[in-house]
Amino acid sequence: MSRNSFIYLSLMSDKKEGSIESQIFRLTNRIIKLTYHFRTHGKDYSSQRGLWKILGKRKRLLAYLFKTDLMNYQDLTDQLGIRRLKKSDY
Repeated sequence: MSRNSFIYLSLMSDKKEGSIESQIFRLTNRIIKLTYHFRTHGKDYSSQRGLWKILGKRKRLLAYLFKTDLMNYQDLTDQLGIRRLKKSDY
């Protein structure tokens, strides 16, 4: 649980509550929680659908952040440890 543990709010302490960065941060935490849930409940298909919806929303927010503020996008993906978008996604 060292690298994949929940990401703490200390990373996002200087961000506003409803900003794009904080929304991506919260969605990433929900994704991590659902990933742990699927280790024991692998056939929970309704939760899998919810996970796909969350992933899609985070992807759209990341694409928007990439288009509007590239430096902030790069910092956020480095801090959260998530992959960057493919060229066809933005």
